[in-house]
Amino acid sequence: MRLSSGVPARVVVLVSGTGTNLAALLEASEDPAYGVNVVAVGADRKDIPALARAQAAGVSTFVLRVADFETREDWDAAFADAVAGHEPDLVVSAGFMKLAGSGFLARFPNRYLNTHPALLPAFPGMHGARDALAHGVKVSGCTVFVVDGGVDTGPIVAQAAVPVLDGDDEASLHERIKVEERRVLVDVVGRMAREGWTVTGRRVTIP
Repeated sequence: MRLSSGVPARVVVLVSGTGTNLAALLEASEDPAYGVNVVAVGADRKDIPALARAQAAGVSTFVLRVADFETREDWDAAFADAVAGHEPDLVVSAGFMKLAGSGFLARFPNRYLNTHPALLPAFPGMHGARDALAHGVKVSGCTVFVVDGGVDTGPIVAQAAVPVLDGDDEASLHERIKVEERRVLVDVVGRMAREGWTVTGRRVTIP
C-alpha cells in the first residue's frame, strides 16, 4: 500500500488503558519527518489515562462501550464507523483489549496493526510473558503484526528479542518487553507511513 508522498499518514490509535504506546506514537509524531498524523484516539471505556493523554495532546477522541449496544456485532459495526469517519491510512491497537470482529477487519484490510509481548507464533493470547516464563525460554520479546481473524495469528511485520534473566518474574520481564515494544511500534508505524507496505500471504514488506 502506497500513501501520498510527502503527506503525513492519517493514523487512528485504539486504547483501553494507560496509553504508554500511544504516548510514544504521539511524541514521535511531533517531528514532521516522522510522517504520521495521529488524527484520533478511540477507546472502549471512559475515564482512562490514555484518553487523557490524547486530549492533552489536542487529539480528537471517541468512546464506544460494548455494554451500550444490544450485540457485540452492533458495537463492532459502530466502532468501525467511528474509526472510518477519520479516514485513517493505518489503525493501531495500542493496548486495545477488544478483539476486532470480521466486519471491522473488512473495513481496514491489511491496515490494522497490533503488538504482542512474545515472539509469535509462540505464546499467543493474553499472557505472553507469563507463558514464556512458564515454558522456561531463554529469549522472549515482542511482535508487531497485521491483525487477521485469529488470536495473534496475523502476518508479522517486525519483532525484537528480549533476554529472559535469572530471577525474572512476569512483571519484570513484561516491563522490559514493553520498552522494546514501544520502540519497535514507533519504528514500524513511521516506516509504513513514509515508505508504504505490501502484504502477500504471510509476508509483510516495507520497501
